Amino acid sequence: MANKLPRAVFFDLDATLVYFEADLLVKKMALVCAAMAQQHGVDAEALLGHHRRLTLDLWSRSETGTVSGRQVSRDIWRQALSACGCNAEEAAVVASDMYWNNRHGVIRLFEDSIPTLEAMRGHFQLAVITNGPHDMQIDKLEVHGCEGHFELFVASSELGILKPDPRIFAHACDKLGVAPDEAWHVGDNVATDVAGAKAAGLTAVWLNRTGATRDETQPRPDYEIASLTKLPTLLGIPSQDIASH
Repeated sequence: MANKLPRAVFFDLDATLVYFEADLLVKKMALVCAAMAQQHGVDAEALLGHHRRLTLDLWSRSETGTVSGRQVSRDIWRQALSACGCNAEEAAVVASDMYWNNRHGVIRLFEDSIPTLEAMRGHFQLAVITNGPHDMQIDKLEVHGCEGHFELFVASSELGILKPDPRIFAHACDKLGVAPDEAWHVGDNVATDVAGAKAAGLTAVWLNRTGATRDETQPRPDYEIASLTKLPTLLGIPSQDIASH
């Protein structure tokens, strides 16, 4: 039996609406490391290696707690610099600020993000539910001027809980005044997006851009799509509304 159409649609952020321009990210990090090498005599290549390892380790565990993105960035630079023999607090502050002020361009919007959101405007309440610090995550939309597409933006740092905890989905439902069975959640991650949405009583849409095979031990999504362009039709939006965007 098909799931009933929702009043609200929630989106994951990373790898769903936006993605990292990985090569550019490394180049920007390298520029900061070169500056630190000049100012504090550290090995730029070693610093870059430590920073990348610490960043990947942190985000793979999603352990950002309730601190801000700026503080997370500063802590990572502090640890990376310390590993290179530099324990000057001001160096971590300068490195973090330098990277933060030059990070734009690292985050890109998928080509199907804006057309899909435009087609859905006025049909549903739209929200983002993402793991990470609020300031760092919402900035990924603000730099592209598209945060206004959403009635609600929920980052895990605000609540101190992470997807797949169903409470983060329940919080979004409460804020928008919808019941769980009146909301759909769209995301790329089966373990966090699909599992969390299903546990909270939402309809789960798996955005499988890469054609991955789902492990049978993982929760089964209600729907699977390869592109966000498939979503408006799935939600019953008239074809003329889709074509106009």
